[in-house]
Amino acid sequence: MEKVKLTLIQLRARRDKEESLRTLRKLVDKVPDGGIIAIPEYSMFDPTGLSAEVINRNAESLEGPWLTMLREQARRKGSCIVATFFEKNQGGKAYNSIALISDEGEIVATYRKTHLFDALGYRESDVFARGEKLFEPVNFCGVKIGVAICFEIRFPEIFRYQVTRGAELIVIPSAWYTGPGKEEQYRFLAQTRAHENTVWVAAPILYGDYFTGRSIVVNPMGVVVSDAGYGEKTVTVDVDLRELGPVREKLPLLELRRPELYD
Repeated sequence: MEKVKLTLIQLRARRDKEESLRTLRKLVDKVPDGGIIAIPEYSMFDPTGLSAEVINRNAESLEGPWLTMLREQARRKGSCIVATFFEKNQGGKAYNSIALISDEGEIVATYRKTHLFDALGYRESDVFARGEKLFEPVNFCGVKIGVAICFEIRFPEIFRYQVTRGAELIVIPSAWYTGPGKEEQYRFLAQTRAHENTVWVAAPILYGDYFTGRSIVVNPMGVVVSDAGYGEKTVTVDVDLRELGPVREKLPLLELRRPELYD
């Protein structure tokens, strides 16, 4: 496939899971049929200040109503969905997870956030369990896709791992907290991850009192092709996979690596 239609949903943070579900359904309804739809981290509900017990009590399994609704939407619209959710865990702390849902409504892959946000005065590991395995890119609605979650954009190893395994597009659902320089940091990190790996990068980012919005799509040369700004909205972009070849020919960073020196 030469082009993939990608829609980022920029959702306002909410405390109430049922309200989030209703709002997300309405936003997905507005998206053109087909292509890939991606939603932000923390879309299910805003966990800021909540205890691990409360978060895990409200978390769900793969068979819960949150993913069930998104699976129904995927089938109805003929779209693939990069879905985020809090995954219930018998160990007491929920996982911060992604489920990739095919255009037939099937869950084809999952990922649990491996690098938790223990920085800048926040300790995500107090309330979430760490995943223990990096994501392996999969074919998804015509593109070899990789994923990471929010804070993980600060770890280049995650992205190089996936690109060397064939990723053409890496989607990073995020809930980026506001603060001095935070919007600028996300923008240059997204551009850097795209440019240094010559890969498409896209991030649906939660919006609200504590979160920046500014969902972003960056091409393989590190150029921003879409910045959603502020507010609750959807943004649709054509991801042209034909750009990968010429960019990697002009800028053969992956070929010029010397992993025998790094490892």
